[in-house]
Amino acid sequence: MNRPVRFGFCPPIFAAPGNCNFRTPNYAQLDVRKTLAIAQRADALAYDSLWVADHLMLGKDEEILEGWTTLAALAGSTKHAQLGLIHQSNILRNPALVAKMTATLDQISAGRLVHFFDLGNNAREHQAYGLPWSDDVEVRVAMMEEALALIIALWTRAEPMSHHGTYYTLDAAICQPKPVQKPHPPIWVGEVRAGLLDLCARYAQGWNSVPVGLEELGLRLRALEEACQRHGRDVGAVEKSYETQVLVAHSRPELRRLLRHMVDLDPRSTPSKELRDYLSGATDALPSSMSQSFLMGTPDEVEAQIRAYTDLGISHFMLWFMDAPDDGGLSLFAEEVIPRFR
Repeated sequence: MNRPVRFGFCPPIFAAPGNCNFRTPNYAQLDVRKTLAIAQRADALAYDSLWVADHLMLGKDEEILEGWTTLAALAGSTKHAQLGLIHQSNILRNPALVAKMTATLDQISAGRLVHFFDLGNNAREHQAYGLPWSDDVEVRVAMMEEALALIIALWTRAEPMSHHGTYYTLDAAICQPKPVQKPHPPIWVGEVRAGLLDLCARYAQGWNSVPVGLEELGLRLRALEEACQRHGRDVGAVEKSYETQVLVAHSRPELRRLLRHMVDLDPRSTPSKELRDYLSGATDALPSSMSQSFLMGTPDEVEAQIRAYTDLGISHFMLWFMDAPDDGGLSLFAEEVIPRFR
């Protein structure tokens, strides 16, 4: 199935100054207004989707906006982009409540929700907040599967729903109003942990990978295809996405300047030798930890990198702009890169 190439923006809801290998290296200190403003700017620039991280403690001073609340704010302050939580943790929220929350957000946003669901991966956060947790991945996968079935049923069934399962119990639960999207909002599943590809093949309309580079991504896509074959599903029916960092600049000297500024935001940072050599001008080669899995360079270079991923079957890119909350890269990408894929 040929799909149009789409580009999503991941608003910086936490700061990680100086850490060029992690998401928001240009954000010195979280500022809620700046975060909301750049997300709204992405919507105005016609980015196809907005993706909010689902964490409770992350980044500088463990300061991060709660994902679902932020997504609800964006539903009311944007007009066009699809909206989703990245790896929404099943065990952070009761699935029946999630069905109600997602149906409401789909109504508020006029049918723009993507339900990107995951089993929960950060024990520290769950335990800190006194939330359910199991170290057994198979248990968390089983909880996620039961939760997904419940959410879909609540989205789609007219009658009250009762359920007495292994992990969840409902007694005549009602989810009204239903989501705008029919038969229900698209479900996405990410990664290749045990059992997740099978859940994707059985339930999902989309699949996502974090930044791993072309070789590993190819292996993951083959594993997804094998899971779809096991369940009699056409892998072409699953939208494939790639979440990664991007730094685009008019020239290579400007790219180096931007990276140098990010590193300087944290005087305690200890860049790798590869990054130090690049920043000093001793080499023009970007560190392999970045060049092999991120999108970095001039618009022409970034276009070529994207095409290598689309050749593998990726059609949706979830982008963390490394220079955010500044909107220079966001705007340049919209002006110079996106039109080449329209």
